[in-house]
Amino acid sequence: MNHSVGTAKQLVKKSLIRRLRRAELPSDTIELARFLIGKVVVHELPAGRVSGRIVETEAYPPGDPAGHHFRGPTPRIRSMYLEPGHAYVFFNYGAHFMLNVSGEPAGTAGGILIRAAEPLEGLELMKKHRDCSNLLGLTRGPGRLAAAFQVNRSHDGVDLCGESALWLGAITGEDTKSDAQKVIGETVRIGITRAADHVLRFYEVGNPFVSGPKRLLGTGALASTRKIAASAATKVIVKSRASSKRHSTATQAGAFAEATAGKNMGTKASPRKSE
Repeated sequence: MNHSVGTAKQLVKKSLIRRLRRAELPSDTIELARFLIGKVVVHELPAGRVSGRIVETEAYPPGDPAGHHFRGPTPRIRSMYLEPGHAYVFFNYGAHFMLNVSGEPAGTAGGILIRAAEPLEGLELMKKHRDCSNLLGLTRGPGRLAAAFQVNRSHDGVDLCGESALWLGAITGEDTKSDAQKVIGETVRIGITRAADHVLRFYEVGNPFVSGPKRLLGTGALASTRKIAASAATKVIVKSRASSKRHSTATQAGAFAEATAGKNMGTKASPRKSE
């Protein structure tokens, strides 16, 4: 798959970006992480609109030892407990903001990290925000993406399915691919030490805006490519977890283990890199 600025401009010109409705979102972190591949993040800024097509996500479901929510609710992570489609923004290692999307029914915490996007609109604004002229360097990586889109802590808790300036969308029009045409790769997540062997990172195969080490993007032991339909492993998520508003650490850990059953690839985590 070859991508260029011209392709991105043509896509926007012949298509429309509509706001996603919450009813369209899966109320499940892992399923939502897959669903968001190919969707669009949009920020309406005073200077103009910036938008990008999401090409890489990571899921942090309930009970995930790598998630901020593993030890229970705190004021800092309250947005993770909102219904699916709300922004959870945190400052990573005092260097970069990170944009996440809540992924579980209200009262249960889960999040999806938006790791990378393919720029669509507002390229010049993004270059200015990033002080970068390299197209591939604008939004490839969660820290870069947040900077290019001017996302900061003030956006924490924003309803991305509402009428806010920061929102999630879907592309409609003659140039869009159907869900059946999109191929998604799955690998372990990047830069974590806990639950590092679980396959909860999703990306569009062949897209040059995907971040991370190239060794994770192969089609052998390190990644499996599938159609966008939810995998069998996704469907074995414990049903009981959605019926409870609060889980003990032990219960969440059990739910996480079952939800990710069969996803252990035995690979090692890479050092965390925001950019």
